[in-house]
Amino acid sequence: MRSAHIRSVAVAVAVTTAATGLAGTAFAGPATGERQSAAASATTAAQVVAAARAAAFAHASATGVGAGDELQPQDVMIDPEGTRHVRFVRTHQGMPVLGGDLVVHLSHRLAYTGVTRAADHTVRPAATEAKLTARQAEEKAAAAAGGDAGTAQLVVDARDGAAALAYQVTVDGSDGSSTVVVDALTGQVRSNTPDSDEFLSPKLLKTLRSRGETLDPAAGTGIQAQALAGASVSAAAHYPATAHGSGRSLFVGKVPLTTTQTARKSFLLKDPTRYGTETRDAKGRETESFGQGTKFTSTTDSWGNGTTTSRGSAAADAQYGITETLDFYKKTFGRKGIANNSKPARAMVHWGNKVGNAFWDSACGCMLYGDGDGDEIKKPLVVLDVTGHELTHGVVDATAKLEPTYVDNDGNQFGEPGALNESLADIFGSGVEFFANNQKNPPNYLLGEKLGLQQKFLRRLDHPSLDRLEGTVDYWSPEVANAEVHAGSGVSSHAFYLLAEGSGRKTIGATTYDSPTYDGSTVTGIGRAKATAIFYRALTRYMVSSTDFHDARIATLKAATDLYGASSVEYRTVDQAWAAVDVTEANTPAARR
Repeated sequence: MRSAHIRSVAVAVAVTTAATGLAGTAFAGPATGERQSAAASATTAAQVVAAARAAAFAHASATGVGAGDELQPQDVMIDPEGTRHVRFVRTHQGMPVLGGDLVVHLSHRLAYTGVTRAADHTVRPAATEAKLTARQAEEKAAAAAGGDAGTAQLVVDARDGAAALAYQVTVDGSDGSSTVVVDALTGQVRSNTPDSDEFLSPKLLKTLRSRGETLDPAAGTGIQAQALAGASVSAAAHYPATAHGSGRSLFVGKVPLTTTQTARKSFLLKDPTRYGTETRDAKGRETESFGQGTKFTSTTDSWGNGTTTSRGSAAADAQYGITETLDFYKKTFGRKGIANNSKPARAMVHWGNKVGNAFWDSACGCMLYGDGDGDEIKKPLVVLDVTGHELTHGVVDATAKLEPTYVDNDGNQFGEPGALNESLADIFGSGVEFFANNQKNPPNYLLGEKLGLQQKFLRRLDHPSLDRLEGTVDYWSPEVANAEVHAGSGVSSHAFYLLAEGSGRKTIGATTYDSPTYDGSTVTGIGRAKATAIFYRALTRYMVSSTDFHDARIATLKAATDLYGASSVEYRTVDQAWAAVDVTEANTPAARR
């Protein structure tokens, strides 16, 4: 799934304005926030970080930060109304703390207003001396993940109520890299998490095999390569220059592609207007190094022929999907790239030998698409909502870093934070479809509707339990804490749909929906734009690595307060939507109260 690595991080300032506008008062804990335009603020990112760090130590009883801890900023967010939020990762006695992340919230005057923290307990381990050597930890990690182990690093594992001295080891295996955490006293493997997030889970693939069902996405009719008309190109005398070409994709027909002209008749599938976003050809290699991919070049600025006979067809889909996703995040939220750092998004198509999957790989920092296994998976999974879904995992990786609570030996992931991650990927993946509004891929609240499945979709947000393949649930129950993440994702996906569109039967575009509620209540939606703004603000400001569904309810209520006010219709509807999927304050598990 997402990488569990604690990375060295740089400060990025994000001044974000929701597309739906702002109203009401900012969230505040002990102090009342005061409004001020972010543009009028003279404070710098360094000053905000310094104030947030000082506040974290000054309010140790609330933040859990204490002696021996150091805080490294991951993100600084300055809101239009003037509030500030600083996301930190933590070290203790120089050791990275897994599950030690927190967000400190400040007013425009840099006064402490609250905290969102992953670990609700002390992060100091009872033992400070390892019994295992680093070499022994590396051997155990290599055996657990089936690959070559990197250098073991001492960490404090503060996840899931723990505070244990442990080793963290990256293991490179035949199916990609994994992060393994080994107890430094007992040698027990505490977690073994893949660093990439596959769109199709091992459990789903097993289910498809047992049913004898193949996944054969319906591609276009195709066009011969020589019949493609080259798009307009730059007449600039100096290269490289921006050019405007076109692709014949597998799934959405002819699409415009902004490319780089490197000579009079030479073009590169790299978009200089979107931070240098580029798609390359892995040529069947299972590499996590983008530099090892082969560049796509053309003499005509035309890419693909609409069928799998051209290697450029899948590349056209991938590049189109990635640029639409980048545009969705930038034009909707002001987010500049997946990590909000104005750096390129990247992809490699034709990845591996007969790989029937697609995934975001945090080690590569890119999208990887296989060609299908030729048996169950017939074509590359370069479908638009797949790309939007997987790149959203990159956004989550750059913000809350939601992680599964455990992973089984087959690579299936479990637990509410991981399920929330999958849900957000579905929510914003469908948002990419609505943003693109491509008539060859009509937008809807379905995921994977172009994959050729017998049930006509993979997951859906309005009535998640109609997904029989993954056993997705409509409502929360205590058992969801141990559910496979795609099955559990239905809880928050359903809440989002109810918030956006409301309950009951309706037709939107060409799709009919009929969304039920747990308690038989009627929910009137506030619209997709407002619902999307609330969930995005909740993710970036109020979610951390351990956020579960009850925490997500609180996060979205805080976000609604920020955007629309605590007495607003939007706030009340957020509360109603969560109650309609049986997530309430009253049934919050005791461990989370």
